[in-house]
Amino acid sequence: MIETINFEDVKWVHVLNPSDEDYDFLLEEFGFHPLDIEDCRSINQRPKIDEYDDYYFLILHFPYFDKANRFIRVKEVKIFWGKDYIVTIGRSHWVVKNLFKDMQERKDRGESDLEEITASSDTLLYNILDRLMVETYTLILRVGSEVDTINYDIFAKQPDKVIEHISITRKNVIFLNTTFKPQLRVFHKFESGGIKGFAEDMEEYWGNILDQYQKMFDMVEDYGELIVGLSKTFDSLQTNKANEIMKVLTIISMTMLPLTVISSIYGMNVNLPFAEHKDSFWIVCGLMLVTVIGLLFYFKRKRWL
Repeated sequence: MIETINFEDVKWVHVLNPSDEDYDFLLEEFGFHPLDIEDCRSINQRPKIDEYDDYYFLILHFPYFDKANRFIRVKEVKIFWGKDYIVTIGRSHWVVKNLFKDMQERKDRGESDLEEITASSDTLLYNILDRLMVETYTLILRVGSEVDTINYDIFAKQPDKVIEHISITRKNVIFLNTTFKPQLRVFHKFESGGIKGFAEDMEEYWGNILDQYQKMFDMVEDYGELIVGLSKTFDSLQTNKANEIMKVLTIISMTMLPLTVISSIYGMNVNLPFAEHKDSFWIVCGLMLVTVIGLLFYFKRKRWL
């Protein structure tokens, strides 16, 4: 389905879930390269920007949480950028769809501040990217709060939940890192002047986009280092706890062993010291008690307790 917003100097064409007829229309109306249309038909493309004489073709990736709000997924944002038009196509990120709908409603209301946003295709593209950056930054802050939560939970008494939390957050951080890294070079082309665009005095705007993206990438790398450190700390805590448990069980076993030997000897059907004594039971119990006290004193002296 093709929807269009016609502004004064630029138009925004939004093609959601395009059909073969929609692709044919784009080829005839705008003269896009067939290979770009083929890229629009396929999914899981690498981030890139292709430069032609009269337009640019961008494929960008932006993250979002799945329906369960646990794992991060990625949406491809495919944009054709010409002198007087922007074409967004495919199953775009929901931010793009919402921004298109919002700008359509604002145009219908006749809001005057749209003139600044839609002064050129460059400014319209900048506002689309800026809105995506803001949403991505919010997502990364949420990942950061998950890391902070793990920092407190590693000392809790529910290791199963902590392990699950660490695993999910670590997977999300790795996914973000692999999403951000190849896309940095695309935004560097904007800031460095490799991509000229169609309007003048846009260098500061493109630099702002790159700064936002670089900041988020640095945050993701920091979270990656933190989650690795927290994972190692949690493993150390669990290892130490297991060692403490084994230490207690070993002391109990070592304490019970001589008592077992004494009780086994006096369970034999032979003549033994104090066997005929009227207080033999208490004598044996006293012997056991002395043995336990002696062992505990020995363990304490050796600093095993």
